[in-house]
Amino acid sequence: MSDTTLSARSTAAARRAPASLWSIGAALIAAVVLLPILAVIWIALNPTDNIWPHLLSTTLPRYLGTTLLLMGSVGVLAGMVGTGSAWIIARYRFPLSSWLEWLLLLPLAIPAYVGAYALVDLMEYAGPVQTGLRALFGWTSARDYWFPQIRSLGAAVIVLSAALYPYVYLLARAAFREQSGATEEVAMSLGAGAIQRFRRVALPLARPAIAAGMAVVMMETVNDFGTVDYFAVQTLTTGIFSVWLESNNAGGAAQIACVVLVMVVMLVSLEKVSRRKSRFFNLSNRPRPTERAQLKGAAGWIALIACLIPFLMGFVLPAGVILHHAIENAERWSDPRLVDSFLNTLMVGGIAALVTVLAAVFMVYGVRLSGRQLPRLLLPLTTIGYAAPGAVLGVGILIPLAILDNMMADTIELLTGIDIGLVLTGSAFALILAYGVRFFAIAQGAADAAMGRVSPSLPMAARSLGRTRGQVLRQVYFPLIRGSIGSALLLVFVDCVKELPATLLLRPFNFNTLATRVHDQASLENLGDASPAAVLVILVGLAAVVLLARASR
Repeated sequence: MSDTTLSARSTAAARRAPASLWSIGAALIAAVVLLPILAVIWIALNPTDNIWPHLLSTTLPRYLGTTLLLMGSVGVLAGMVGTGSAWIIARYRFPLSSWLEWLLLLPLAIPAYVGAYALVDLMEYAGPVQTGLRALFGWTSARDYWFPQIRSLGAAVIVLSAALYPYVYLLARAAFREQSGATEEVAMSLGAGAIQRFRRVALPLARPAIAAGMAVVMMETVNDFGTVDYFAVQTLTTGIFSVWLESNNAGGAAQIACVVLVMVVMLVSLEKVSRRKSRFFNLSNRPRPTERAQLKGAAGWIALIACLIPFLMGFVLPAGVILHHAIENAERWSDPRLVDSFLNTLMVGGIAALVTVLAAVFMVYGVRLSGRQLPRLLLPLTTIGYAAPGAVLGVGILIPLAILDNMMADTIELLTGIDIGLVLTGSAFALILAYGVRFFAIAQGAADAAMGRVSPSLPMAARSLGRTRGQVLRQVYFPLIRGSIGSALLLVFVDCVKELPATLLLRPFNFNTLATRVHDQASLENLGDASPAAVLVILVGLAAVVLLARASR
């Protein structure tokens, strides 16, 4: 009997069985993940002080216009850089090409806000570039020469593109590699040159993957706060912070957050539609890969320079500047506040990663056991948290938790006379919950894919031998999926370490993580104090990039 038949029979049997604790638990986990998004919508529709007409007539059009311009510019530039470098790496051999294939992924280890701090430090009036120019040409003040404005929308586009292009590069490289060599040979036999083969053959075939990568880049651009705040670029995300924290209007912040949610949903929908309408199939079971051509002379050096530039801009420049400050200010490594930030990051990131992955495994397993339609419909909906910016989740988590926290404290004080204070919002609970909701999609995707590779005959055999469902999960599934679960733990932890907007909104008083310490010190123009924490963030990011590189071989 085939695995497909076994799976169909087990699903039918599960559908006839009453709801178990596993399926109920899976539904509850899905509800927890979706509640912050629903809370944002409810708060926006029921504000205590409706400032929507004021927002429409004043700041919202500016926030929206700047956000759309930033998204479009970063998406196009990152798409061009990622696609171009992926094509060169996938199709040609040239000096250092085998190294650059993996080095081009390293900018993923650098949060965009760290790149912004490094660029300003290097290029500002008192930085080494302008100082060197003044010394070289004898200029005495800024009136003697022209230099581009560093804290500007254009600089934000460059920094974000340099940090995010690997998303496009990774997917485009995989798409180019999977294309059959026969299509290239047919195009060559018809007289098509390299540029024509790229434009008319390879690019259309890889378009769904490139569109998916660009969609991720634009969603990450919307989520960014540290870069745009440092460059004084007013976007919808900075608008949420401004309206909530400076104007003390949670309803207005929720209304702006709903605009962001609508944009993200539209972006995801457009990406899915474009992929649905662009499908290509290999007609051979074993398509012959395209042979990489050897580039010699000037062509090889041009390809090398073209691939080196994004690597230098996205990794070497920010890492070099930050590392220089970290070495120059070596005494800051022993700062007790840095140690506290490091321990706080390990604590909240570790707990969030562990809880998120365990909840994802529980939910996926519960959905598989239930066999019912509702849990299966809820499963893909739980991935929306990854698309929702951290600032949006902050609004949807903090306000309902604050209400619940006050009600719980008042009830306990009324019954016992003991004032327990704010337990949920006064601790790291809200922060851990936000991390779990934001990165649940990573853990859920890893658990679902890993369990899908386990033959249904194995758990059915274990059940026939008297094992309970919990024992099947522990004794059958877990040994087979622990590699994927370990990777998911690391990826979720790394994203928790780098997350800034949600951390800024939800951290308890006088509670810093590495990300918030970098932001706080850099905002005070104190890159020396910020650099040790930034180096630690980069090192954690490098661990995830190494794992990603190994998985994409």
